[in-house]
Amino acid sequence: MVIVTDTSVNPSRPAPSTGDSPDATRIAAFFDLDKTVIAKSSVLAFTRPFFEEGLLSRRAVLQSTYAQLLYLLSAADQTRVDRMREHIAHMCKGWDVEQVGSIVEKTLQDVVTPLVYAEAKDLIADHRARGHDVIIVSASGQEVVTPIARTLGASHSTGSRMRIVDGRYAGELEFYCFGEAKAVAIRELADRYGYDLSRSYAYSDSATDLPMLLEVGHPRAVNPDRPLRRAATENGWPVLIFARPVPLGRRARPSPRALATLAVTLGVTALILGATRRLTEHRMR
Repeated sequence: MVIVTDTSVNPSRPAPSTGDSPDATRIAAFFDLDKTVIAKSSVLAFTRPFFEEGLLSRRAVLQSTYAQLLYLLSAADQTRVDRMREHIAHMCKGWDVEQVGSIVEKTLQDVVTPLVYAEAKDLIADHRARGHDVIIVSASGQEVVTPIARTLGASHSTGSRMRIVDGRYAGELEFYCFGEAKAVAIRELADRYGYDLSRSYAYSDSATDLPMLLEVGHPRAVNPDRPLRRAATENGWPVLIFARPVPLGRRARPSPRALATLAVTLGVTALILGATRRLTEHRMR
């Protein structure tokens, strides 16, 4: 059994009904984080602030940048993700847990929120408007996932958890929220909060999240890698393309075509108003 690290970002909410109750009809929207909601690895996005605070050496920064480049340019298959996991676990060994949490909180707005896809932001807002719980399910560490989920307005979140010894990371994972573990986490969340998975949604960019996508009635592929795109085609799942990272709280900048249309509209409106004004003055004379 997988112990789900569920951090409720709104603890004041009344407790929902459990999955065993007859009215267990709540709907959830489960979102992967990296390359689905934000445009890069959430953990590696903090490379610079960790370096500035003395947690990373220059060599470690170069290694992290190289790992991030490979992550962005390649499909996240099992081997690559395992290497990424080992890299991050080794990189964080010995770090002070409270210091990491403080850095993440202090730099979140500058480091991560500019990477949020505008399309994901709008989709999350739509789910919330429809009364759905939004849940972030990520392989990234809970110290990073929790504050990001809170900023996104998510109801709950779950992420990987590192073993901690004397207030410091021991360099190994207790719970790796990846692959089949995500599906188990979703089932446990459904039991805990009374979600009807047959009516719920899930979004991911990677075929490694197929177990999560197959748990819900409405799976969606976002910027899919090749294996996930093939699975989406075979199963008739919608494919969504997110391509506009914008800071949270800021509307996406209009496209040049939209600006041109706006200019033409304003110009035509000015001409009509001008002609109406001249016609009115002529009639008055």
